[in-house]
Amino acid sequence: MPHIYAKNYNEMYYAFGWAQMNNHANLLLQIYGQARGRAAEYWGNDWLESDKQILIFDLPEKAKEIYAKQTKEYKEYTNAFVKGINDYAKAHPQAIAENMKQVLPVSATDVFANMLRTNFRFLTANERSATERLFQPGSNAYAIAPSRSASKNAMLVINPHLPWQKDFTLIFEAHLHTNDFNAYGATSVGMPILFLAFNDNLGWTHTVNTLDASDRYELTLQNDGYLLDGQVVPFDKKTIIIKVKQADGSLLEQKLEIKNSRQGPVVGEKNNKAYAIRIAGLDNLKIFEEYHKMAKAKNWTEFESALKMLQIPMFNVVYADKAGNIFYLFNGNLPKRPEGNFAYWRGTVDGTRSNLIWQETLGYDDLPKVLNPPTGFLQNANDPPWNCTYPSVLDPKKFLPYVAPQQMGLRPQRAVNMIKNDSSISFDELISYKLNTGVEAADRFLDDLLAAVNTYPDTVALKAAAILKAWDKKTDAGSKGAVLFSTWFDKIAPAMYAIPWDAKKPVSTPDGLKDEQQAATLLAKAANEVEKKYGSMDIAWGEAYRFRMNGIDLPASGGWQQQGIFMSLSYSEDKDNKNYAVGGESFIAVTEFGKKVKAQVLLCYGNASEAGSKHASDQLHLLAEKKLRPALMTKTDVLKNLEKRETLNIHL
Repeated sequence: MPHIYAKNYNEMYYAFGWAQMNNHANLLLQIYGQARGRAAEYWGNDWLESDKQILIFDLPEKAKEIYAKQTKEYKEYTNAFVKGINDYAKAHPQAIAENMKQVLPVSATDVFANMLRTNFRFLTANERSATERLFQPGSNAYAIAPSRSASKNAMLVINPHLPWQKDFTLIFEAHLHTNDFNAYGATSVGMPILFLAFNDNLGWTHTVNTLDASDRYELTLQNDGYLLDGQVVPFDKKTIIIKVKQADGSLLEQKLEIKNSRQGPVVGEKNNKAYAIRIAGLDNLKIFEEYHKMAKAKNWTEFESALKMLQIPMFNVVYADKAGNIFYLFNGNLPKRPEGNFAYWRGTVDGTRSNLIWQETLGYDDLPKVLNPPTGFLQNANDPPWNCTYPSVLDPKKFLPYVAPQQMGLRPQRAVNMIKNDSSISFDELISYKLNTGVEAADRFLDDLLAAVNTYPDTVALKAAAILKAWDKKTDAGSKGAVLFSTWFDKIAPAMYAIPWDAKKPVSTPDGLKDEQQAATLLAKAANEVEKKYGSMDIAWGEAYRFRMNGIDLPASGGWQQQGIFMSLSYSEDKDNKNYAVGGESFIAVTEFGKKVKAQVLLCYGNASEAGSKHASDQLHLLAEKKLRPALMTKTDVLKNLEKRETLNIHL
């Protein structure tokens, strides 16, 4: 965990690049190689589709343009970050795998290309096929006002949920310090800024929001062009060459024809139709600058001034500060559309009408936001803005109809239901809420399921019901019945709910089971499956679900977010029929803004990815034990816990 002390920002960002290489050298170079659209050239055919997406949307060229337009100040910061990366590689050539050295030297353009690639992947998640989509987002956030805080200090929970594989979503934790900058937080590997952070006065977090910033247009093909307002318009075409490394080391050249329409790049053609995607926010110039100013801000006024730049193209912002302010913003570049509601623009848009090709995005004042709600808390768990507190203080009718849908999943309902009646939340209680493994779906449906089995008894179902009756309704490692309930719940569909979700009762619906006999039958089926797979119906959650990484094998707690589990993890099946965590909980920070900032943190899988590093998975046992560790914010505390001290002689 690097604590960087520097005399100025240039030196700070230089050391930040150096530190990322120290912990993630080969991953960082892999990420930049992908961002260039040259991964297939470096590493073979498995990377070809990734390259095609990046090149179709012209991300490397956009990155060059964005870097060229940076102010002198932010060019210098970027150059310093890149020099730190390259200097580390020169000083430690043994740390770089042979197949990664070809990416060197890294350029400032690579940094911006990686920013674009990251934003592109998030912004277009709904426009790509299910197999290409990002891991289902599951981030949580809380901001607690002094009116609900036992200490009368505002508190913040930072809790992104991302995939655990070695890619651009892997989290890096760091502490950056100069004489007027003292920020602690996390970013994605390869990013030059802290993405989520807190300082001595304030902090913020992000969750993936329901903002629809990209649209898929259906074009009607005709005469080697497409119809627009009754006229045939030619595509803007170009052909590029992609080099693909072969098994024998040779390079095979492939031609890629890129077609651009007025709506955007064409991503596919079928049955005399072409499909183009238009994305808002990909050309933003000042993302680095906005994040730098957010991390440097000393109060709400300075922080909001940074937010108003609207350079971060998506993500909710949840904020708290030392003065007691809490704030929520449905942030992003939301297209200013001529008609239609959220469902209309989430679907396929008519590409024959030029008036549907939007040109502008909404301003800061047009976006849903809440400052210091009377309820005393804010939350977001990837739900629409209307549910950011309870009872709601935002009226969807006062906003444009395409801003966001009206819905609320079980996990955000869990977030609200855990704290809505707690008028005096302590720091330790907030940590316990963050690490809560209770199943909202069980609170909602278990009683109905047990009643259904009584009405339609069956030998297997009765045995299963007895296990569920004794279950603690949690997914702690020792919880018996959790595997059984989870397997059953996966089999039921929303059509089986007696009461569907209701915007007038957002945290208590859906509820009940419409077909009791079917529910009981599905329980018997689930019980048979669990017994066959694991040898017992009442297998403990931590026996079936594991934390497995780098030779570590520990019982897991936490589960599927769609079942309303706040400590959210996704799993993949292993060879022994057990399930191992592949994503979800990543960085956790629970922060209290008193006279002296206090924080407990965890980077669940560890802060390094280099082979042989003892820090590659050294925090996994804390996750298994549901424990956090203190964030070291002062130099005194850092020196007491020092593993290594390194002084860099920087020549910029």
